[in-house]
Amino acid sequence: MSAMRCALNKTKRTARIVIIGAGTAGIAAATRLLEQGFRNIVLLEAENRIGGRVNTIPFADNVVDLGAQWCHGKVGNGVYERVKDLDLLEDTEDHYETYKCVRSNKQTLPDDIADSLKSIAFNSIPERQTELVDFRGSLGDYITQKYWNEVAKLPPIDRAIAEEFLENFHKFESSVEAADHLYEVSGRGHLEYWLCEGELLLNWRDKGFKSFLRLLMNARNDEADDLGMLKGRVLFNRRISQINWEGDGDLIIRCWNGEVITADHVICTVSLGVLKEQHASMFIPALPEAKVRAINGLKLGTVDKFFLEFAVPPLPADWPGFSCLWLEEDLEELRASERFWLESVFGFYPVSYQPRILQGWIIGAHARHMETLTEEQVLEGLLWLFRKFLPFDLPQPLRCLRTQWHANPNFRGSYTFRTTYADELRTGAWDLEAPLLDVGGRPRLQFAGEATHKHYYSTVHGAAETGWREAERLNTYYRSRTHRL
Repeated sequence: MSAMRCALNKTKRTARIVIIGAGTAGIAAATRLLEQGFRNIVLLEAENRIGGRVNTIPFADNVVDLGAQWCHGKVGNGVYERVKDLDLLEDTEDHYETYKCVRSNKQTLPDDIADSLKSIAFNSIPERQTELVDFRGSLGDYITQKYWNEVAKLPPIDRAIAEEFLENFHKFESSVEAADHLYEVSGRGHLEYWLCEGELLLNWRDKGFKSFLRLLMNARNDEADDLGMLKGRVLFNRRISQINWEGDGDLIIRCWNGEVITADHVICTVSLGVLKEQHASMFIPALPEAKVRAINGLKLGTVDKFFLEFAVPPLPADWPGFSCLWLEEDLEELRASERFWLESVFGFYPVSYQPRILQGWIIGAHARHMETLTEEQVLEGLLWLFRKFLPFDLPQPLRCLRTQWHANPNFRGSYTFRTTYADELRTGAWDLEAPLLDVGGRPRLQFAGEATHKHYYSTVHGAAETGWREAERLNTYYRSRTHRL
C-alpha cells in the first residue's frame, strides 16, 4: 500500500502526532488534541522539564518566574479567560510606575520632575496611535520625537536629566519589546500587536506562571511534577537534529541522541531563536523561501533577570524600586571598564509576595555578555552598581540568581518582536505560521509558538492560542475527511 494511501486511512485514533517542544504552545496543542479525540500524541522536549520559557522555580519565600512572569491584560486573553474564576491572579503593585529615578552621582530626581518625565514617556508608547499608520521609521524614532515634543511644553528641565531619563526609558521599553534597542523595532508594525484591555501586570501570587500549564494538563495539586493528561507522553532531553518532511509518506524526526521517530504530523514549537540558528540543517528539504524570510526578518531578543534575596526587605519603605540614570561622564568611564555590561541594567523592583527580593532587568548585547560571566562576577558587578547609585547601603544579599536565555541552545533568546527589517522584507508571523501541506491538503509540518502569532507575539497567551490553532487545524482536517468518507 502506498504511503499516500496509508496516510489517507488514518483517523483521529491512529494518526501519529509528534509535537516538538513541551512549552506553552506544545502543551496547549497536545491537551486540546487529546480533548478532541486524538490518541497517538508524543511531545519531544529538549530540556529536562516542561514549560519552555515558562519556568517557575522555588526561591526565597516561595517561587520566582525565570521566564514569563505576568498575565498581560484580561479582555481577549486566553490565559486570563481560563483562570479568571480560580482566584489565581491579582493586580501587581504599581512599582513599575512609582519607582525612584536615581542618577549615577547618587542624586534622586525630585518626584515632580520624575513624574512629569514618566508621564510623557508612558504616554508616548503607541498603543493605537493613528499617526503610526503612515510612519516609516522605527519605534525608537517615534518615541524620541514624541518625547522631546512634549518635554518642550514643560517648565524648563535640565537637558542632561531629560536625556538620561530618555535613555533609561528606551532600555525599559526595549525590555518590553525584547529588542537590543528601539531603533530596530518597527514603528507601524507595532500597531499589529494587540494589547488586551485590563491590568497588564497580573501576578500569580505565590504560585508562579506554571500554575497555568498545570491547569491545562489537569495536573494533580498534590504532586508538583504531575503531568496530568500528558503523563507518559513527554519525552525529555530530546533535542532535535533533523525533521525530514520530504514526499507524502512518514515524517522522520531524528534526535541528537540517535533516536528516530516517525509521524504523520509534526507540530514544531521551537523558539524563533532555534529556528534562526538551526533551520538550514534541521529541515529536509529546506523550508520554503517565504518561511525563511520570516525567520530572518523577525527577531528573538534577549531580556534577562536578576533575583537577589536578602535576609530582610532591602529597600527603605518609601522606595518602591529604582531606575538607573547615567551621567554622561560616568557612562564613558563605565564603557572603558570590564563592567561595561552594567549600562544595560536599567532598574530594580520588588517582587509580589516576595518581600525579601529585588528583581533587576538587563537587555540586549550586554545581557548576552552577562550570561557568559561567572555568578561571582555578576554579583560583584551588581553590588558595585548599588554602591554607585544608591544614597544608602544595601544589606549583603544571601543569594543571587540570573537568567541565561540566550546562552541556552534550546531557546537562544527571550521573546519575539517585529523589526524594521521585517517591514522591508514584507514578512511577518503569517509566513511563519503557514503550515506545509502535502498534495492532498494534509497538514504535514505545522508551526506554533509565540513568534507565529500575528497579534499576541511575545506573550504566553499568544503561545497558547497558536497551540490551540494548530490543534484545531488537525481537528478540522480529520473532521472534513470523515464527512467526505
